[in-house]
Amino acid sequence: MLDPAALEAITLTLQLASLTTLLLLLVATPIAWWLARSPSWWRGPVGALVTLPLVLPPTVLGFYLLVALGPQGPIGQLTQALGWGTLSFTFTGLLLGSVIYSLPFAVQPIQHAFEAMGQRPMEVAATLRAKPLDAFFSVALPLARPGFITAAILSFAHTVGEFGVVLMIGGNIPGKTRVVSTQIYGHVEAMEYAQAHWLAGGMLVFSFVVLLGLNLLNRKTARVMP
Repeated sequence: MLDPAALEAITLTLQLASLTTLLLLLVATPIAWWLARSPSWWRGPVGALVTLPLVLPPTVLGFYLLVALGPQGPIGQLTQALGWGTLSFTFTGLLLGSVIYSLPFAVQPIQHAFEAMGQRPMEVAATLRAKPLDAFFSVALPLARPGFITAAILSFAHTVGEFGVVLMIGGNIPGKTRVVSTQIYGHVEAMEYAQAHWLAGGMLVFSFVVLLGLNLLNRKTARVMP
């Protein structure tokens, strides 16, 4: 069964995933809107930069984030100047790394939803004298709702399952940076396979439920679309 350390890791993981998902929806929405509608040449490089965590090894991304967050890194120097210390091996550092690592899982579904919406709804709203911001909140966001739901589910699930980035940035500090994935790693290192089975099995079931839910959501969305 799950011991107190495992329950503590699960609680920390859920907190990290929830905060990461919330921040990602706030950050990804303007990025996705710009990528979906901007004719700028910068759309290609920005899109590639956003997508980079999908192909970059997590340890590479985690290494450079660790350097950036460290005492000599640009972010580390800024946080030290503000009196916050360094963010490496802290929950805040994990949160920042998780947002960067899961960014494409939030941006891409929302971007695709905005692109599928097309220009027509916003043009109609403009003819009715709706201000751009009003049209965005009253027209674009409701029409892109399936994309936001997919983005939230993928971002949450991806954060729950991340390992390389959190290990590089946060280490494996109990009660502070030890999440489910690093807890499993610790059990395996200690040859505590029974405890590892409980956590790994839970992750397996969780992943299956997420994929099943996304499949059902996509089928439902496909039925209601003309």
